[in-house]
Amino acid sequence: MAIVITLDVMLAKRKVRGKELAAAVGVTEQNLSLLRTGKVKGVRFSTLSRICEVLECQPGDILEYVEE
Repeated sequence: MAIVITLDVMLAKRKVRGKELAAAVGVTEQNLSLLRTGKVKGVRFSTLSRICEVLECQPGDILEYVEE
């Protein structure tokens, strides 16, 4: 996939645990885990927006385009 999810990096920078983020965003820990590992085919803008709000970051901080 050309889009790489760097959510783990941002979680580490902000010292936020996945469990805390999942609760704050309103998603299950399992769904957040799937997102963190890149096993999802899409993410809702509302979810992405809430993640960015909680982590105080921009979408580009957790999503990266890499040419294949």
